[in-house]
Amino acid sequence: MKIQGIIFDLDGTLLNTIEDLGDSVNEVRALHGLPPLSPAQYKLKVGLGFKVLIEKSFPEKQLSESEMEIALQKFQECYARNYLKKTAPYPGIPDLLEGLQTMGIKLAVNTNKKQAYTEKLIQHNFPGIDFRDIIGEQPAYPKKPDPAAAISIINKMNLKSSEVIYIGDSKTDIETGRNAGLDTLGVLWGFRDEAELRSAGATHIVSRPDEILELVR
Repeated sequence: MKIQGIIFDLDGTLLNTIEDLGDSVNEVRALHGLPPLSPAQYKLKVGLGFKVLIEKSFPEKQLSESEMEIALQKFQECYARNYLKKTAPYPGIPDLLEGLQTMGIKLAVNTNKKQAYTEKLIQHNFPGIDFRDIIGEQPAYPKKPDPAAAISIINKMNLKSSEVIYIGDSKTDIETGRNAGLDTLGVLWGFRDEAELRSAGATHIVSRPDEILELVR
């Protein structure tokens, strides 16, 4: 495989963000008199943006539209306090990114996390990595699995689609890559399981970051 560029998902792929996200939603659940959910339960709720996360996090209670907006606002206030507390790169990810950068492979991030958080988390956790583009949730692009952001990244990299691979941990990521005409790679250390990645049509599946280096050499 002659790969010149890689587009990474963020949550569940580069960073383990689930505890900070879950803790923040649990604070909102507590305001409604509901018990906390576990990190494992939240793994199936994240990936499509904050609003969808909140919509999925109150299965016991039917929130009205106005209650949902208030819950979303409260969550954002909580997450602004929590997002750097427990979030960290998965083991092997810093070495992977440094190795890919040394090989001259162009790197980028495409996520449904809000743009401001995406940029801050990347600056905090990967200060030495030169990402060619970072696209989170923002008005200029529809959310994944729409491929518009990924296609924009490919063009900015000045590469052909055959030279770029999309890497993520969920069906949404695999669909995004496929919709952009890319080969895809699913990772097993994230928020979803192998069955989801295979059913979504991942071109490759790996269980360790160093396998990605082996694949692109």
